[in-house]
Amino acid sequence: MKTLRIGIAGYGLMKARTMAIARGEHKPARGEPTVWFTSVESFAKVLSQRNRELLAMIAQEKPGSLTELASLAGRNKSNLSRTLKTMSQYGLVELKRGRRGTLIPRVPYDQVSLDVSLTSAPRHVA
Repeated sequence: MKTLRIGIAGYGLMKARTMAIARGEHKPARGEPTVWFTSVESFAKVLSQRNRELLAMIAQEKPGSLTELASLAGRNKSNLSRTLKTMSQYGLVELKRGRRGTLIPRVPYDQVSLDVSLTSAPRHVA
């Protein structure tokens, strides 16, 4: 089973962490989140029930194109494309180029693990 680790941190903390990594001052620890959201609400929006159902459909049906997925999901292709592009920015879906430039969606993870600190700033941010 392949798990994507996700963390929650404000924009300022994410920027500071990224800059510390770039300067060589912080090396991400094994098991540390690799994808970050600015809030639990933004995480919930991207991984809404409808979007999780879409990811499950992609994983199970393995559509050969966005057109095929739109037909399977009963969704408008342009809206579906926008949703998948957002999810691909977070690593939740991969969009590979197929024949004639078609985009083929794939789900690289079986599950996500959310790392949220309840009492302090995220512990993984340097």
